[in-house]
This record gives sequence, structure tokens and C-alpha cells, in this order.
Amino acid sequence: MKKYDQATVERVIEEVTREVLLRLNQPKVDAPSCNCNDGSCAENCTQQVDRVVRAGADRLSATIGTRPQNSDIAHLIDHTLLKPDASQDQIAQLCYEARTYQFASVCVNPAHVKLSAQLLKGSNVPVCTVVGFPLGATPATVKAFETQQAIRDGAREIDMVINIGALKSEDYKVVYEDIASVVRAAHAGNSLVKVIIEAALLTDEEKVVACQLSKSAGADYVKTSTGFGPGGATVHDVALMRRVIGPVMGVKAAGGVGSYEDAKAMIAAGATRLGASAGIRIAKEATQS
Repeated sequence: MKKYDQATVERVIEEVTREVLLRLNQPKVDAPSCNCNDGSCAENCTQQVDRVVRAGADRLSATIGTRPQNSDIAHLIDHTLLKPDASQDQIAQLCYEARTYQFASVCVNPAHVKLSAQLLKGSNVPVCTVVGFPLGATPATVKAFETQQAIRDGAREIDMVINIGALKSEDYKVVYEDIASVVRAAHAGNSLVKVIIEAALLTDEEKVVACQLSKSAGADYVKTSTGFGPGGATVHDVALMRRVIGPVMGVKAAGGVGSYEDAKAMIAAGATRLGASAGIRIAKEATQS
């Protein structure tokens, strides 16, 4: 595996330090209001979601059982099921809905990638999966292997969790290589990478560092949360992440994004994708609405 020389690491750390000093004291973004609170906006709030799309969003998110009335909206939705107790029947339903309504992707755990890829064969819907999930506390070599295996099984998008302990220890060389190892493996397989920083565990300074390291390592997105940590996406975190990485990379807000009000707030703050993490509860609300 390729390693980075000391000069490269020092350059990255210098860039990170500069970004920390420049970015920390930026103003917060206020969340817009909305009356939809049932987590089924893609299905029932067509006009409101259209306004969000016109405002610049390129992806939204929904989960199993949600079927949008407007077929154009479906192309913006990541159809997600990451619950540990998800059955093969539920994965099959998720993929059936994604194929039928042409969702942007399905996001599943690694054990379900091969099945999902088989079920979606011949469609335009890619499979997304997670690596080092949900703790991030595995070596970079293991994450790279996970990525390679997931791509062999049919994944085209990789959401990886950083080494949070190394970040808090200010061991930026380890964090950088952690991200870069996955980026190299994923890009070699023509797959994109979203770096989950688990913002609820970090200070603002650490969030800035994580985002800058992700950008320097060549990742395609930064992502707020796993949805399994102590907290999910916040408007403040999304806005901070967007300011650090600039306009080119993507920002994915995930964890606690369970209503259209949440979606509007995150998109206004700079998110270009949203991840549904409320799972079965949102699915039930969507089918009951």
C-alpha cells in the first residue's frame, strides 16, 4: 500500500492548521421552517420538495416504503436501510422500490451489497455501502480491504468512518492515511467516497481538521454522522463543513434527518445529499401518512 512521505504529511497538517484558524468563527446558519414532520416529504410534499430541488439540492433521501408522487424527485433520493436487523426480504423490497421508482441509489450494509447488486442488475440504480461502520476503529488496511471487497460485490459508493480516536489524539498522519487508503481503493474501482466524521463526537476545531484531511486525501464527500452515534446532523455542522471544503465537494447530512423540515434546513446550510437514519420508524410514518 502506498505511504505518504513526511513532507506530504507536514504539508497537509499545515493546510489543516490554516483552515482551523480561518474557519472556526464563521456565523451559524438559521434553519428554515416547514410544516411537514412525518418523514414522507418525497412522497407527499411534491411542491415543497420541488422548491428544495430548484434551490440547488442534487440528492434527497427516503427509506423503505416511501414512494414519491413526482417521478423526477425519485432521481434525487438515496434509498437507505442500515439497521442491523434488516432482513433479506426488506432489502429485496428496498431494491424493488429503487428499481421501480428509479431512486438515486440504495445504501445498505456490506453483507447486503451482493444481493442488492443482483436485484438492481440492469437498472441505473447504484449500490452504496459502509466501511469501518459504525465506529471507524479498524486499521486503514482493513478499511481498504473492505472497500475492495464491497466493489467486487457490486458497490459503487463507499461511506467510510474515520479513525475518530486518532483524530482526537491529533495523529493526523494516521487519519490522513486512513481516508486516503479507502479513496485509493474506491477510485481504482470507479467508486466514490463519502467520509463520515461523526461530528457529534468532535469539537468544531476537530470537525474542521477532519474535513480538511478528507479534502486533502481526495474524498468526494464529507458526511456528518453514522446515525448510530450520540447525535446526528445539525445545521451548524453542515454549514461549517461546507465552509471548510468549499463548493466542489459534496456534504451529506445523516442521522436524525427524518422530516421535510430537517431536509430544508440541511440543504439551506449546504448539504447536497441527505441520509435517512430513522429506519423502521420513518418507514411506518411514511406508510401511515
